[in-house]
Amino acid sequence: MNQTLTGFGLGLRTEHYLDFVERKPQVDWLEVISENYMVPGGKPLHFLDTIRRDYPMVMHGVSLSIGSSDPLNMDYLRDLKALVQRVQPTWISDHLCWTGVDHTNLHDLMPLPYTETALRHLTQRIDQVQDFLGHRILLENVSSYVAYRADEMTEWEFIAELAKRADCELLLDVNNVYVSSVNHRFDPYVYIDAMPGERVRQIHLAGHEDHGDYIIDTHDHPICDPVWDLYAYTVRKLGNVPTMIERDDHIPPLDDLLAELAQARNIANGITLEAAAA
Repeated sequence: MNQTLTGFGLGLRTEHYLDFVERKPQVDWLEVISENYMVPGGKPLHFLDTIRRDYPMVMHGVSLSIGSSDPLNMDYLRDLKALVQRVQPTWISDHLCWTGVDHTNLHDLMPLPYTETALRHLTQRIDQVQDFLGHRILLENVSSYVAYRADEMTEWEFIAELAKRADCELLLDVNNVYVSSVNHRFDPYVYIDAMPGERVRQIHLAGHEDHGDYIIDTHDHPICDPVWDLYAYTVRKLGNVPTMIERDDHIPPLDDLLAELAQARNIANGITLEAAAA
């Protein structure tokens, strides 16, 4: 794998397979959900192999459960490693969370307690995963709706310290920062300020459902203005990090997502030009 991917990408979804095969839209790279392609054959792998001839790809997982107290699932890791060898992605990512206990996958991304004990636990497990895969991984901040009484530090302090100890990299989901900031009443700009720029390899942008007193991260709406504003601030702080749009439900025509991607590109490129002229 190389670490030179740049520009603006989209999540590859089945609804858009034919668009990418026939139209070949101007997208710099694509992100694929790892678990969708950890299968022995069929339509998903056919389209994956076809589309990756034309677009660089990164892999994004939802089942690593790096924060679980269960032993690492070595069958899952072997399947993931085989897919890495097939796809040759620029990098591999998953979520900083746990997804189940007693070998039961709850199919949700559960937040972690921000404690020294959790830091030590995660550092050991990340080392194991990176050694097994032979590659450094990216971990993504998740949105959250509850907090732990045991927390000893803020989420942003925890993430920055973990990246240093485990020598991993970060996938910064700007929408998740905003969602959690509303739910937990913190300043999202303070969170961005705390991110170690040298560790942030990728950015996610997405939409959510606003219920007034709380927000749910649904990935089924267009990106809202406060998230665009936070993204612009992030680019000013961290530079023009490779950025992609996520949409996982109520998936619109590809042209709608390309328009959102163009907005991200315009924001980032405008800030880059401002900095160059200063």
